[in-house]
Amino acid sequence: MDPLLSLGAGLLLLALWVRHKGLEYLLVHHRWVFVCLFLLPLSVLFDIYYQLRAWAVWRLHSAPRQHGQRVRHIQAQVQEWKNEGGKTYMCTGRPGWLTVSLRVGKYKKTHKNIVINLMDILEVDIERQVVRVEPLVTMGQLTAHLNPMGWTLPVVPELDDLTVGGLIMGTGIESSSHIYGLFQHTCLAYELVLADGSLVRCTPTENSDLFYAVPWSCGTLGFLVAAEIKIIPAKKYVKLHYKPVRGLEKICEKFTEESKKKENNFVEGLVYSLEEAVIMTGVLTDEAEDSQINRIGNYYKPWFFKHAEKYLKANQTGIEYIPSRHYYHRHTRSIFWELQDIIPFGNNPVFRYLFGWMVPPKISLLKLTQGEAIRKLYEQHHVVQDMLVPMKSLEKSISTFHSDLNVYPLWLCPFILPNNPGMVHPKGDEMELYVDIGAYGEPKTKQFEARASMRQMEKFVRNVHGFQMLYADCYMNREEFWDMFDGSLYHKLREQMNCKNAFPEVYDKICKAARH
Repeated sequence: MDPLLSLGAGLLLLALWVRHKGLEYLLVHHRWVFVCLFLLPLSVLFDIYYQLRAWAVWRLHSAPRQHGQRVRHIQAQVQEWKNEGGKTYMCTGRPGWLTVSLRVGKYKKTHKNIVINLMDILEVDIERQVVRVEPLVTMGQLTAHLNPMGWTLPVVPELDDLTVGGLIMGTGIESSSHIYGLFQHTCLAYELVLADGSLVRCTPTENSDLFYAVPWSCGTLGFLVAAEIKIIPAKKYVKLHYKPVRGLEKICEKFTEESKKKENNFVEGLVYSLEEAVIMTGVLTDEAEDSQINRIGNYYKPWFFKHAEKYLKANQTGIEYIPSRHYYHRHTRSIFWELQDIIPFGNNPVFRYLFGWMVPPKISLLKLTQGEAIRKLYEQHHVVQDMLVPMKSLEKSISTFHSDLNVYPLWLCPFILPNNPGMVHPKGDEMELYVDIGAYGEPKTKQFEARASMRQMEKFVRNVHGFQMLYADCYMNREEFWDMFDGSLYHKLREQMNCKNAFPEVYDKICKAARH
């Protein structure tokens, strides 16, 4: 039979089946059909467009020239809002579905949308070791630009589509954070358009209160229009050591021990069950043994979390040399392990070799096409949470995650938390070692109920003086929220800069209790 005729017959049968079952049934029970046939090709087109755009901007050197004009346009929109009487709050005009957060921002429909089209790298200053960027620049865009120049960021949050603005106004972390802290701690300056339309620059010594209040504020103090971020020399490879560990106490001891070693450029843990984990430590290097090079970012390679699990199953340690950019984005292709719930056969060698070059689907497109039925299904039967807890509470925390959620793998990422002013800092006067515990997937605990279970988790995190990442669903009431976070500097600045009538409070913007 002619191949085109076969394809046509197949599509016809698929269309008849969809018509019989209904589109909603297909999207809920066989979402992979829609993702593979439509979202994967569309994601490729999105990537091609943004790569070509970034290349053209770089070749024409147009970003620095146009930046000032774009900022003035944002200021004009704020002035227009003021002239209209400032009757509603302002927010960025970027559609909610374009963000990586799974939360749906309903406020976009009621607030004054300020269009902020700032997505370019403005300058790489080698002498100062600083890169100046606009807020919609992505991690994938930055590493692709910096790495060939011999530079990189100290902290490269994992997913390609994470933006600088989101990582500053929210937060960002990676396996180098035990040395450098969170993404915000690698930033040297912010430029913002405030509620009165003025443009202000803030650093640790210039407008310092604003500099320390901006992180975690979720765009409720002003509109970020540029940021200066520290850069460091890059190396070709990460020499990665895989160490399987069994027994919860030993897992926590080993992970804590490795996290305290500054000679480790990277530390990461993948916990596959309550008693099983693989601890990975990495060192940057320009030298590699050819036989041990593993280009894990190639589209046909196994998903990284599955690859790491092989060392656990074989009960063997291992060493590999991974190209640096492949390492930085090692969980991107499988969206950590979320993609296995969307495309169950996605790690199958046949699928990887034939279609892996299109993976992953854009998270933004998944959000745009998920529909109300899938959104409610995810909300009730799926968790995507990052809880930041003191390292000394790690064992107790993993046990709590197991009893309340029972989601595996768990992602462990250590970070140093300095005692800076702002919403997030240690309880004591000294910097402290913390750990991000990431839970992504379907809870297996029988008693799981989204609101009750997450409120229980949030209470535990507050009790150990931890913090919940604000991209995820938050069920705390206002008093509980400001018990978890230090709002003293934040509220003082909102009063001083007349933000109360211009922007919603961060709690009202992100917490479910405030939005329902």
